[in-house]
Amino acid sequence: MSKTIDQGKEEVANLCRYFATNHQAFLAPGVKEDHVRQSLIDPLFEALGWDVHNKARTAPQYQEVIPEDSLDVEGQQKAPDYTFRVGLLPKFYAEAKRCGVNIGADPAPAFQLRRYGWSAKLALSVLTDFEEFPFYDAWEKAYVVSTFSWPSFRLYFSRC
Repeated sequence: MSKTIDQGKEEVANLCRYFATNHQAFLAPGVKEDHVRQSLIDPLFEALGWDVHNKARTAPQYQEVIPEDSLDVEGQQKAPDYTFRVGLLPKFYAEAKRCGVNIGADPAPAFQLRRYGWSAKLALSVLTDFEEFPFYDAWEKAYVVSTFSWPSFRLYFSRC
């Protein structure tokens, strides 16, 4: 059974409240990216309607979300954290970072993600530590990444 938009919004609001309540714990130095993915980012994409863990038991070639899919980037095998697909076609990549990584000021995560998107000829890529959620245009080859501002979940949470 698919969820309604209102159910998805409520799930996102609950995740935001959970994050706000546990913000300092998620920022602790020992918290790993995988923990952030399992606790926050996977549930976020599920709330947005993506079958992150293939609960529908779709055949592997038709799974909506492929974790750590293999990708050739300039002759080297890389693995974006998430490949989001419709049917057989990848539509965008998402790269997760642990909380506390300043993805707005550090150009390295954005550069990494834009290289993935450009190599696969995808228009869009998403970078997140849950708190921030920038979208990147991947049509052009990534050379230099400039910083810019974007909506954060704190902004969303303040509106709930």
